[in-house]
Amino acid sequence: MTLSAARPLAVRFDAILFDFDGVLLESEYAGNRQIAEFLTAAGHPTTPEESMANFMGLAGGDFLAAIERWIGRAIPEGFHEARQAEDARVLEQGLDAVAGAIGFVSALPRGLPRAITSSSTSHWIETHLEHLGLRQDFGAWIFSGREHVERGKPAPDLYLHAAEKLGVDIARCAILEDSPVGVTGAVASGAHVIGLVAGSHCGPDHAERLRALGVRDIAWSFEEVAALIA
Repeated sequence: MTLSAARPLAVRFDAILFDFDGVLLESEYAGNRQIAEFLTAAGHPTTPEESMANFMGLAGGDFLAAIERWIGRAIPEGFHEARQAEDARVLEQGLDAVAGAIGFVSALPRGLPRAITSSSTSHWIETHLEHLGLRQDFGAWIFSGREHVERGKPAPDLYLHAAEKLGVDIARCAILEDSPVGVTGAVASGAHVIGLVAGSHCGPDHAERLRALGVRDIAWSFEEVAALIA
């Protein structure tokens, strides 16, 4: 199946909610590689795969607490500065889209409500949407777990907030998620959850990890997502 804006997709849901990092943007592996390299240099050997298994999908205090549990001590000196420098670099240079993501979004029916529901900041999301050429596809419907709700993922609050703002029953929404943390909240929200394992960060066992958290539909590509929502 070739996804194209010239042939809008058939969609049986009233809205689609997208996680961002690892669903639309190839940022998960790059970000976790940087974390792993920093922690290893600080004396706490960590692989990118271990970083993804322990920290992926978390933000703010939950993210920092997870790192401290992993290394058994307070956040090492210089960690925040290194993260800020890496974020500034990729915000300026951009990152690749997850394979098929741009074609999928462009092929959605023009009037179909859709939103970003991400643990990242609005600035991060909006900047990278501009790089990807998708900023206009989401308009004002960008929701951050750090900014728009008190409890971010893995709580379901962000998805419920987005559905309310879109004016759509959460049970009539499809959510595309890739991380165990995100999937946990998405399943709890009552929406139809599709576990997307199309990103470069998804290892051979990633689908089973998501299934174990209650996800019934797994998609290995956006072509498979298109078939699942039809």
